[in-house]
Amino acid sequence: MFKLLGSFVSAIVLTVWSLGSVQQGIKDVRTSLTQLKYAPIRDMRRTVALSPQKFYTQGPDSLTIPVTGWGDRVDPLALEADREAVSARLRNPIESTELSIANGDAVYKKMCVPCHGSDMAADGPVAAAFMPPPDLLGEATRGRTDGFIYAYIRHGGVVMPRYGQSVTAHEAWDLVNFIRHRQKTTSR
Repeated sequence: MFKLLGSFVSAIVLTVWSLGSVQQGIKDVRTSLTQLKYAPIRDMRRTVALSPQKFYTQGPDSLTIPVTGWGDRVDPLALEADREAVSARLRNPIESTELSIANGDAVYKKMCVPCHGSDMAADGPVAAAFMPPPDLLGEATRGRTDGFIYAYIRHGGVVMPRYGQSVTAHEAWDLVNFIRHRQKTTSR
């Protein structure tokens, strides 16, 4: 009796193992048993596969300006004075080469044109709906230090949001080089 039962079970297992399964999306039983090991073979009945996040959030770099909250403990004017002092000490470590200026141009077109406009005249499409940003080729911006412009790019300001997680330190210095280059070659 056990031989007959064993033969019957063996025949069923061999039949199921050699033939395809009836489930839609799985090619055969062997694939269905190994689908958890091999992700390329796995088919979850044609579900939408979400691609992982392409960019990751970077931690603060060595050139980060420490900023605390705006609560009752911190005087906003003292914080702005600290920012002025810290940004005055920042020096541009990236040499202003053609490559740096080209990289800054690419970052400017991607991140800055919506507000500052393609001519840096604060005439971007977003500026019409909100408070206009400063003219980057104007005298007020020309008088600022490189560290101040860098700090505004990375940590934001009165109107400008912070771009510290979107623009790396190297890209921010390239952007400063690009702005300085445009200030030298364009008169206003």
